[in-house]
Amino acid sequence: MNFTNKDVMDLRAKTGVGMMDCKKALIEADGDMDKAVDILREKGMATGAKRAGKIASQGIVDAFGKNGVYALVEVNCESDFVARGDQFKAFVREIAEYIVDAAPENTEQIVAAKADLLNETVAKIGEKIVVRRFARYETAADGKVSSYIHMGGKIGVLVETDDKASDEVAHDLALQIAAASPDYVTADQVPAEAVEKEKEILKAQALNEDKPKPMNIIEKMVEGRINKFYKEVCLLEQPFVKDQDKTVKAYLKENGGASVKRFVRFTMGEGLEKKEENLANEVEEQIAKAKAGK
Repeated sequence: MNFTNKDVMDLRAKTGVGMMDCKKALIEADGDMDKAVDILREKGMATGAKRAGKIASQGIVDAFGKNGVYALVEVNCESDFVARGDQFKAFVREIAEYIVDAAPENTEQIVAAKADLLNETVAKIGEKIVVRRFARYETAADGKVSSYIHMGGKIGVLVETDDKASDEVAHDLALQIAAASPDYVTADQVPAEAVEKEKEILKAQALNEDKPKPMNIIEKMVEGRINKFYKEVCLLEQPFVKDQDKTVKAYLKENGGASVKRFVRFTMGEGLEKKEENLANEVEEQIAKAKAGK
């Protein structure tokens, strides 16, 4: 068996599928987590797993802009209490300002440049701090950048449009990205391999349905369902959050015809493993330490 009980639990957390079905999928996938997710989706048991993300670490996402340059940064710490504190927030803001001013190439450069501030802040708050990731946009002459921070730093967005977008339209786009979490701006940006993989999964779902259907019907079903896939992952194809009866594309057409150049969206802690605490192990460790000290 090329997986552990923890892998089964992680797959269950990702997909919402029962433990036994997760175990069977991992067996079939020879322990490959991504393949197990696909297997469950093909069986129609984890249709939402594609977009599932593990959000477990603490910290905040912050945005800062000056003179047409904008930064979005995620900084992690160990507790929500510290993340909500003014001292940690001030540290994150200083990092965001540095990104705007210095245009660093990676987080290592940020840490090296701000080593004294980092060490001083760690000493004061008593927790480990990690500058995890960042994005930096320089506004083009014919462009506009809007930023948005949701829930006090749980989600952050930068979106760049052309100059046809009003401030209200740019802000609405940032809200849309925060709420609906698209992966691409338009359907033609979706990699061909991602589309083919989705079609294979949708085809397998159709074949596994209770009532068998001819292959030509299945192909039509797949084409119909792939359009739904585009509506999930492509910003312009999504239903507009403020009016579900129209798409984002239609909303833009009605409001000056602005185009979206690019965007970035950070969810705090996305993809990081949650710190695991086992009380029994902790007690055993304390007992062992006590015995060793006698």
